[in-house]
Amino acid sequence: MSNKQKTTDVILIGAGVMSATLGTLLKELAPEWEIKVFEKLPSAGEESSNEWNNAGTGHAALCELNYTSEKPDGSIDVSKAIKINEQFQVSMQFWSYLVNSKLINNPHDFIMPLPHMSMVQGDNNVSFLKKRFEALSNNPLFQGMEYSDDPAKLKEWIPLIMEGRTSNEPIAATKIDSGTDVNFGALTRMLFDHLKSKNVEINYKTSVDDIQRNEDGTWEVKTRGMESGLIEFHNAKFVFIGGGGGSLLLLQKTGIPESKRIGGFPVSGLFMVCKNQEVVEKHHAKVYGKAKVGAPPMSVPHLDTRYIDNKKTLLFGPFAGFSPKFLKTGSNMDLIGSVKPNNVVTMLAAGAKEMSLTKYLIQQVLLSKEQRMEELREFIPNAKSEDWDLVVAGQRVQVIKDTEAGGRGTLQFGTEVVSAADGSVAALLGASPGASTAVHVMLEVLQKCFPDRMNEWGAKIKEMIPSYGVSLVENPELFKELHAATAQALGLSEKEVAYS
Repeated sequence: MSNKQKTTDVILIGAGVMSATLGTLLKELAPEWEIKVFEKLPSAGEESSNEWNNAGTGHAALCELNYTSEKPDGSIDVSKAIKINEQFQVSMQFWSYLVNSKLINNPHDFIMPLPHMSMVQGDNNVSFLKKRFEALSNNPLFQGMEYSDDPAKLKEWIPLIMEGRTSNEPIAATKIDSGTDVNFGALTRMLFDHLKSKNVEINYKTSVDDIQRNEDGTWEVKTRGMESGLIEFHNAKFVFIGGGGGSLLLLQKTGIPESKRIGGFPVSGLFMVCKNQEVVEKHHAKVYGKAKVGAPPMSVPHLDTRYIDNKKTLLFGPFAGFSPKFLKTGSNMDLIGSVKPNNVVTMLAAGAKEMSLTKYLIQQVLLSKEQRMEELREFIPNAKSEDWDLVVAGQRVQVIKDTEAGGRGTLQFGTEVVSAADGSVAALLGASPGASTAVHVMLEVLQKCFPDRMNEWGAKIKEMIPSYGVSLVENPELFKELHAATAQALGLSEKEVAYS
């Protein structure tokens, strides 16, 4: 046991893509700052950022139908799709800067070009998709999107999905070739390798047990070696809690007013992975469908080509599951432990409101493999059970909070930053689009937590992210220029890619 006090500038909790991104930004903006990272697991990118624990879609709203909603008058609201696309472009610019500056190498180890498609069945859905296509295709951010309801064309685009399809139900799809598959696990590991080379101290197998505010406004972080049991106390001026589902429990320990009346609802995911390489080779796209009526947004079914360990793979899902753990490697007491006097009413209100979600999750948990195969056959009519295995994906903790729009106990489906009024501590909560928008979200953390440094850092941020502070949708020429530059830096033109 060591009660030795150690002092540093910045502490990052959790070695996932968020801490990796924030650490990398800070090392560029304030290279003299001392940064320490604490991670419970033996290596970086093992929880939500891991390539087997998330869908790897570079979320740019090119194919995700839940980012475009139909208004009561039948028109399509594309504002959320535009916002998410712009946020993903920020990530692409930052990654390009890192590659061009030789801070990371071999972009193909973490990002590959891949068509993004939406596919729907039934008259109402086809009509929705066509309207969505018309609303987006004239927008500079979505240029190059194609639409078809012609079975012959769809056979060219998605042969595996069209093969053996006997239903006469109308079917339609949109396709855009500028989509990407991102291996966030590989990216996280590359960023931590880079941080290590910049003398950032990374402590693996080290749990953070407590966070207390010191009298001078700094924070004391109590850590424990998972194997040695050694307890240490580290003081820092700024603490970022990027521990995935584990962030809520640590945020609660800070006691900041902003941490009150927030709860978390854990949802686990399952994917089916194809083990027949002949089937894998017949599909080359990420194809997103529409969530079933009553199903939550995170359950949108999709059939994804993925590149994992430089090998082409095929995944279908997600099927939702339920576990009271807040992390895949968490404790069965996580959910119960997160209920506090200040959030119990919020949590109970959410429970009463979300009965349909609870029912949906129970149904999902009880599905047999054959019932899951039936869902897969809506995408691949000829799918054979023996070609597919089930893999458990990561845990997501959806934020529950009181909102003006939704009232008490409203379940949030996005990514949220909660920070102290004085900016000395910030935590990241929530789920999708998460990793894809990590750079945008971490810039938000910098703005909230270091407002007095933003003028000084402005020029450097502009160098790393040329569109910083500018709306790309309102500057189509700049978008075109940056899109071409990032595609070149990241090797995303099809000709440069060894895989087909």
